[in-house]
Amino acid sequence: MLIWFLPTFLVFLLIGLPVFFALLAAPGILLWLNGQTADITLLYRNVYNGMDSFPLMAIPFFMLAGELMNRGGITLRLVEFSQALMGHFRGGLAHVNVLSSILFAGLSGSAVADTSALGSMLIPAMEKQGYTRRFAAAITAASSVIGPIIPPSGIMIIYAYVMGESVAALFLAGIVPGVMVGVGLMLMIKVMADKYDFPVASRKYTWGERRQASLKAFFPLLTPVIILGGILGGIFTPTEAAAVAVGYAFLIGFFVLRTLTIKEVPEILSNAGLTSAVVLLLVGAAMAFKTVVSLSHAPEQLAQLILSLSENPLILLFLINLLLFIVGMFLDAGPAIIILGPILAPIFTSLGVDPIHFAIIMSVNLTVGLATPPMGLVLFVAAAVSREKVETIAKAILPFLAVEIIVIFLITYVPALSMTIPRITGFAN
Repeated sequence: MLIWFLPTFLVFLLIGLPVFFALLAAPGILLWLNGQTADITLLYRNVYNGMDSFPLMAIPFFMLAGELMNRGGITLRLVEFSQALMGHFRGGLAHVNVLSSILFAGLSGSAVADTSALGSMLIPAMEKQGYTRRFAAAITAASSVIGPIIPPSGIMIIYAYVMGESVAALFLAGIVPGVMVGVGLMLMIKVMADKYDFPVASRKYTWGERRQASLKAFFPLLTPVIILGGILGGIFTPTEAAAVAVGYAFLIGFFVLRTLTIKEVPEILSNAGLTSAVVLLLVGAAMAFKTVVSLSHAPEQLAQLILSLSENPLILLFLINLLLFIVGMFLDAGPAIIILGPILAPIFTSLGVDPIHFAIIMSVNLTVGLATPPMGLVLFVAAAVSREKVETIAKAILPFLAVEIIVIFLITYVPALSMTIPRITGFAN
C-alpha cells in the first residue's frame, strides 16, 4: 500500500484535488481495492481523533496572536526597526526583509503569515527602490521559511505531538539554525548586491532615530521572550503560552498601541480560524493515514530497506536529507512530519542520532521545502502578493535555496549547532 500511495497521492494533487482530500482519498481507494473495508472506517474516524489534542490547541492560538499583531501594525514597527538598523547598507531593503523575517518569526511561527504580512509591505517598497519584482518576491519567500524554525514554531509543536518529544527542547534547538538561515541569506544578498549594484538607502539613521524605532518595537519584541521564558521557567505549557501570546497581543493592540478596534475583531477571528482549520484538517488527515499505514507494517519494511543501503549513519543522513527535500517539494511540512516522522525517527535514533537533533534536521529540511518548486506553498503566496509568475520567482530564489541547503547539511553533520542550547538549559542530554 505504501508503494502505491505516493503515486496515487501525486496524481490527485496534479488534477487539483486539495491536499486534505488527497491524503484521505489515496489510502481510502487502496484499502477498498484490497478489500480492507474495516480499515476504511478506521481511516476516516481517526481524522477527528488526530485533531482532538490539547497540545495542538497551541496552533490556532499562535495563528490568532500573529493575526492580532499583524493587524495591529506591529509588523510595520518591526520593519521600521529593521530598516533603522540595516537600511543604509547596499541592498539594504533586502537585508531588512530578512531581519524582519527573523523578528516576525518570534511572533507567528508561520512561513505563510510571514510571506503575506511582510511581502505586502516590502515587495512594493523594494520594487519602488529599484529592485526587480521577482527578486523582491524571491527573497521574501526564501526568508519566510525562518518563521517555522525560530520559536514559536507550529511544525515543531506538531512534531513534538506526534513523536512525544519536548516542545521546549525543539524550540531551543531551532534558534541557532533559524539565525544561520538568516545570516546565510544576508551573506548571499551582500554578494549579489556588490555584483549587481543593488540600491543603497538615501541616508543612514541617526542613533536617536534608531532609539526611537527600538522603543516602538520594544513591546512586540517582548513576545518571544514571554513565550519562551514562560515555557522554560515551567510557568505554563506551550499551549498555555500560545494563549498568553494572544492575550498579550490583544493588550498591546487595543490598550498600549491602540491600533486595533472592536470592529476588526470578527475579521481577525475569522482569518485565524480559517488558517487554523486548514492546518488542523491536514494534521487530522495525516494522522489518519499514519494509523492505517502502521497496521500494514510498512514502516518496519521501509526501515529494513533503508538500513540495507548502508550501515554508516552519515551516508544515511545524506540520503534522508535528499528524500526529505524531494518530499518537501510536493507536500506541506506538517503532513510530511506526521507521515514520515514515526517511520524515519526510530531508524536514526537506533543508529545513535539524538531524537531532538533528528527532529531539527527534519523540521528545517521540510520547512525549506515550502519555498521549493513546483509546489512550495510560500512561492504561491509570494506570487499572489507580488502578482509575479511562480516560475519567475522559482528561478530567482535558486541562490537563496542553495544557501538554505548548505545550512541543512551544516546542522546535519555538526549536531552542536542545534543541540548546544537545549543541553546548556537541561532540556536535552
